Amino acid sequence: MQTDGGFCAPTASRKRKFPLDDLNQDLLERVLSWLPTSVFFRLTSVCKRWKSIADSATFQLACSQIPSRDPWFFMVDPHLNQWVVFDSAERNWKTLNHPPLLQLNPHIDSIPVAAHDGLICFRNSSGHYIVCNPVTGSTRQLPPLDKPPQNQSLHAIAMNSFSTSHHSYKLVLVYGELSSLTFRIYNSSVNLWEEEIRLSRKAENPENSFQSDPDDDDETVYFLSITGNVVATNMQRSPSKQYSSVITRKDGGEEIVYFLSSSGTVVSCNLTSKLFYEYPKLLPALSEYSIDIVESKGEFLVVVLSEFLETASLRVWKFDEDTRAWRQIAAMPPAMSHEFYGKKVDINCAAAGHQILICINSGELCRYILCDLVANEWIELPQCIKEGEAKEFMSAFSFEPRIEASV
Repeated sequence: MQTDGGFCAPTASRKRKFPLDDLNQDLLERVLSWLPTSVFFRLTSVCKRWKSIADSATFQLACSQIPSRDPWFFMVDPHLNQWVVFDSAERNWKTLNHPPLLQLNPHIDSIPVAAHDGLICFRNSSGHYIVCNPVTGSTRQLPPLDKPPQNQSLHAIAMNSFSTSHHSYKLVLVYGELSSLTFRIYNSSVNLWEEEIRLSRKAENPENSFQSDPDDDDETVYFLSITGNVVATNMQRSPSKQYSSVITRKDGGEEIVYFLSSSGTVVSCNLTSKLFYEYPKLLPALSEYSIDIVESKGEFLVVVLSEFLETASLRVWKFDEDTRAWRQIAAMPPAMSHEFYGKKVDINCAAAGHQILICINSGELCRYILCDLVANEWIELPQCIKEGEAKEFMSAFSFEPRIEASV
């Protein structure tokens, strides 16, 4: 039988093209570890030997040595009885089954809130966290916080691996008021929450400080809040993006969490120096726009859809630390973005490498755009048809489909 991966399983009726079955176990596992995840799962139906490899510890070790996988985008729709992902390599939609721990429950619904490598973190209505490998279905419910934040706003939920080991991960929570931010870290290697740590506001260098217009101080900024609060619109953000945030690790080992404040500014929390800083506003007051934040190649970027002079623009921005100013690095072609003018559009974004998936929603339309930052290409994805209907997803999370990712 010819498989999609280009290999042939041995049959009595025709000669084998490539005698994979003649390879010893170690070499066979190394060969199969380089296959795209979706292709490997299709090949496991070839024979029992290949199927058994998926659970082999040595095969999972071989998979962990593959530098990267083409990302999948986990689409958010709490009403589906199956998960839906978009495969960026094969450019198609796939379905995955819910693991038992995350079966839909009318009393304790779980929504995705963060992702890293091959794992996705869910938060349920009781405030508990569950980490899942969506490819294998393995799950772990994290221990409850011994001192849950009382009457404090939760701003960010971010995931990252430990610099010393990619087999363990951390979950970071940032909460409190902007005048008094605190963070806590869950360490998967010891299955414990570390003690909370208070952040101090970073002192601004007067020579590099951003001079804002004093007339703007009392003005209201009209935007679609990343925290789920609706401002100047009847559009509700996806609940899974309430805590939209990203985490980066600098060359020196510094870890920084970025999130959007309720006023639409970017706040950075340096977990290493224990300092936080609020970046200057990207757009002036009295502007109506939708904004989201992503991580690309170790840097944070901001995606903004705004309206000006009777048209809409969708642009990607980066903050230049040298000039202390925002710099545009990509823009959707005007003929493409003009469609969104006057539609009260909300955007929710997820990035992987140099690709950004942008979910564009309003009461009138639903689009999914894949932006390639290197080529500055903007491609609209096909509709996802399930049970004869086009599904509408409010947001997405990017992850690498890794069989070996351990919860």
